[in-house]
Amino acid sequence: MILMDGRATAADIKNEVALRVTHLRERGLVPGLGTILVGNDPGSRVYVDAKHRDCEEVGIRSLRIELPTDARTEDVLAAVRHFNEAPSVTGFIVQLPLPEGCDTDAVINEIAPEKDVDGLHQINVGNLARKSTGELPSPIACTPRGIVELGKRHGVNWDGAVVCVIGQGQTAGRPLSLLLTHEEINSTVISCHIGTRDLAAHTRTADVVVAAAGSAGLVTPDMIKPGAAVFDVGVTRKQNEEGKSKLVGDVDLGVRELAGYFSPNPGGVGPMTRAMLLVNVVEAMERKCE
Repeated sequence: MILMDGRATAADIKNEVALRVTHLRERGLVPGLGTILVGNDPGSRVYVDAKHRDCEEVGIRSLRIELPTDARTEDVLAAVRHFNEAPSVTGFIVQLPLPEGCDTDAVINEIAPEKDVDGLHQINVGNLARKSTGELPSPIACTPRGIVELGKRHGVNWDGAVVCVIGQGQTAGRPLSLLLTHEEINSTVISCHIGTRDLAAHTRTADVVVAAAGSAGLVTPDMIKPGAAVFDVGVTRKQNEEGKSKLVGDVDLGVRELAGYFSPNPGGVGPMTRAMLLVNVVEAMERKCE
């Protein structure tokens, strides 16, 4: 079994990004990432802080806006408009999930599409859905892009592969299903969701399984074809007997005994998502200067 180490691969990508940033800075161009964090969710704060550390490591300027949990949708929209107009911000993200009461769709679609480095704006998702040939559109949602890149760098052959995607979330499953069918990737997709009957019947036929449902231990060894590539993407926060919080993936660890390739959680796709965000920021600056 080949362990697909997201941390090591992300480190390689960050080195590549740092070189591209150096070339931009030599031309007097400094890419900037903005983040908008609403509320005090511990997981979201940890993730946003990590993004700012990543930026510092590769030479990208980072800016942040933080709003209280009781912020209204209009407050968040005002922050989005500020970053839309800020020349120092090449691209930015709104950390999800937003607190209850905030209109997530309205907020995401207020982002200027050219600054949407999360790839979640309806125009950017639409561009990915609209065309299956030619160059891949940009930006592409960071988690799907990270999944594909992690697989490529470890020898997973996406071309012609049958890929079972479990989950149709906004940031992972749904855009991944679109990305995989583009001719640049050229996979055959089985898209499974909460209404799917006999999930195991689909996963057992797949060359690649991507579990992004957020259901702990959903995928068990008997559901995997020997030699398949398995990406554990979904996250569930559980408390142990001592009351401490622990992150748990969608895939039972026994799957490692059958899989040909395995991306763990944590340590797999998570670091890749952050790395691809940096790539999207740099590409946004490079497009701006073409």
